[in-house]
Amino acid sequence: MTGDKVLVTGASGFVGSAVAHALVQAGYSVRGLVRLSSSRCNLANLDIEYVIGDIRDPCSVNRAMAGTRFLCHVAADYRLWAQDPGEIERTNCEGTRNLMQAALAAGLERIVYTSSVATLAVQPHGVAADESCTLPAAKAIGAYKRSKVAAEALVAGMIAADRLPAIIVHPSTPVGPRDVKPTPTGRIIVEAARGRMPGYVDTGLNLVHVDDVAAGHLAALKHGKIGEHYILGGQNVGFASLLAEIAEMSGHRPPCLRLPHSVLYPFAWLAEAKARWTHREPFLTRDGLRMSQQRMFFSSAKAQRDLGYCARPYQEGLADALAWFGQHGYLR
Repeated sequence: MTGDKVLVTGASGFVGSAVAHALVQAGYSVRGLVRLSSSRCNLANLDIEYVIGDIRDPCSVNRAMAGTRFLCHVAADYRLWAQDPGEIERTNCEGTRNLMQAALAAGLERIVYTSSVATLAVQPHGVAADESCTLPAAKAIGAYKRSKVAAEALVAGMIAADRLPAIIVHPSTPVGPRDVKPTPTGRIIVEAARGRMPGYVDTGLNLVHVDDVAAGHLAALKHGKIGEHYILGGQNVGFASLLAEIAEMSGHRPPCLRLPHSVLYPFAWLAEAKARWTHREPFLTRDGLRMSQQRMFFSSAKAQRDLGYCARPYQEGLADALAWFGQHGYLR
């Protein structure tokens, strides 16, 4: 398949740019669908073709799809709070529908759809969830999770009913370079590196280098089985351990104050109230607190077995993230 044209949505974003880099390095011809307002600094000096458009616009989707053989649909609105939550759902659901319908009409041969571990039900007592742990829509917390559950159901339905040639991948929590926005996790890294995280809640995450997630997309495109799901994760890490690692790398003392979730809800409510006035996404949200009440641990055993997927130690992702944030002025 080397040299064939792949359309990458969200190519200027954190995960999308990593996927674009991996595809180019593997010899694929890459076309990126990007919005006019999107910065392309993540794609500087990368030999790809651009199409300006929006996944919510069927016309620009059809234009971007023309002449391609494969699709990596990575674009998503990843926010834990929005002034208009419907905007998140429109991008993640309507945009996905537009792309999958266009891919069917264009006769694309293989599609990698980037879902998320947000569509999987976390398990009690820190047990790692796998691809069989589906999350019922009624239990999805917040607009982002609801939209990803709905979009994934749409893709799965089209695989079953229309023979959509799609493979579904579930990245966990990527960290690393090129996190321009930054993502909610990237904001935690920045604040912790600046010594502005005096306490922590008892939770856990699965951390993975963003370039390993990109390599997992490439492996799924080459070797994934149509209709199958693959978690692309790294290591399960307690939140306190994560903050301690960042503190050590940044020359700060690690936070030692463990905060009960209940204490933080009033502060989250105030932060969201302020955000409605300032139109800036709050650092602390009620949905984020609800999610953090369980350890969000996952297993990538299936991807390792079936795709040859392999993730480096998460500390390398943290180090690369801190280096990139430092070079680009986020840590001043």
